Amino acid sequence: MEASEKLHTAQFLQHQLQEVTTLLAKQQLEKSLVQRGPATNHELVETVLHKQHQTRLQEKFSLLHPADIALILESLPLDQRKTVWDAIKTNHDGQVLLEVSDAVRQTLISGMAAEELASVAGNLDADEIADLAADLPKRAMLRILRSLNSTERTHLNAILSYQDNQVGALMDFGMITIRDDMSLKAISSYIRKLGKLPGHTDKLFVVDQHNQVKGILPLQRLLTHSSSLHVAEVMVTDFVVFQTDQDTSEASRAFERYDLISAPVVDKNGELQGRLCVDSIMDYIREKSDEDLLSQAGVTEEEDLFSSVWKSAKNRWGWLLINIITAFASTRIIGLFENVILQLVALASLMPIVAAMGGNTGNQTSMLIIRSLALGQITPANVQRLIKKELTLALLNGSLIGLIMGLLGFLLYRDIALAGVMATAMFINLLVAVMVGLSIPLVRHKFGKDPAVGTSVILTSITDSMGFFIVLGLANLFLLGK
Repeated sequence: MEASEKLHTAQFLQHQLQEVTTLLAKQQLEKSLVQRGPATNHELVETVLHKQHQTRLQEKFSLLHPADIALILESLPLDQRKTVWDAIKTNHDGQVLLEVSDAVRQTLISGMAAEELASVAGNLDADEIADLAADLPKRAMLRILRSLNSTERTHLNAILSYQDNQVGALMDFGMITIRDDMSLKAISSYIRKLGKLPGHTDKLFVVDQHNQVKGILPLQRLLTHSSSLHVAEVMVTDFVVFQTDQDTSEASRAFERYDLISAPVVDKNGELQGRLCVDSIMDYIREKSDEDLLSQAGVTEEEDLFSSVWKSAKNRWGWLLINIITAFASTRIIGLFENVILQLVALASLMPIVAAMGGNTGNQTSMLIIRSLALGQITPANVQRLIKKELTLALLNGSLIGLIMGLLGFLLYRDIALAGVMATAMFINLLVAVMVGLSIPLVRHKFGKDPAVGTSVILTSITDSMGFFIVLGLANLFLLGK
């Protein structure tokens, strides 16, 4: 099996990672043995060994795709990662930098000189350099800009002028443009002369003398229609086009909806500026998904698996501090009702159930809202109906789960009043949980904030506190005085 056929198998990559770690361990052992040996020619032996080690690593990585190299680098501790990176840097190291996560990229770039980074950028396109720009030191970026020709510099500045969440920031310039008065035969001849099509080219863009997009010519039509026909006769005029300042999340949904591979990107005047390709959209979706998962857990940014303990700690402190404050609030609620718990010990075993069910219900609601907001399904026109539907569902679920809770409480403690309190508490807490699960992401979205950030942490803290308060409050009112 060819190496390229193995790239996509997790088992193959795990095997490669194991071989790399074994090779690194062997090299470290050889180095330590040399250092313990006779002092004669230490330097010479270490130099020879170092070159041998680099050669072995280069041979190991020479047949791997940059994405596979990136995965292996992400899986190595910092010292081993640096050893491997120093050994395997080639003309393709820029592609590896593009493939690794942002956190790991920073560790790799931090050990590279400005001249080296400028050399790496020389093998990349403008849109690829733009992807690295945020992590590059100023000195390196200036060197890169000076090394580019005027066209490349214009392209790079154009991409960097857009925000990360705008289509213009993800566009590239690898499109082929044609005129509508050209024959299909002339276009075929032109493509053959090029020798190679830009990646993800599934269509050619038809523009007029003002560089405005008039239509697209799918390659399929170029191949299946008579070569004597002109572009105007076979081009598609009903096509998807994006604005440079359009939100990338909208574009990603369009790519999914219409099964797009590439699409033209135009400015406010309708002039062609670049194209958007499916690989950029896939990267955006993956990064957004990773960010959402981390933010829901209260992690502020992507974290290198092997970053320093201090850096990882600072990344997690924010929401942990909020969590401890809300946890203290929960304990103070319990403290206010100590006499209730002392007289009704059964509450100590039952009230965590109410709190946990509230947290679970709230998370179900918030996840649905966050997903719907991400997909653009919630609008000012339908948000009230959605809230009404979720509250109605909360009433139904609260009634059902409340009855079950009451029945279980009665079977365990044979106390009808206690069962009634637990059923009512469960009903109220599930209703509160749904209201909180609705309000947090919707309010954050209304004020332009990411609805996913910290939602799970805040929601769980509120539902726990409210669960304890409702149970103990109802018990104080209806059980102690019976």
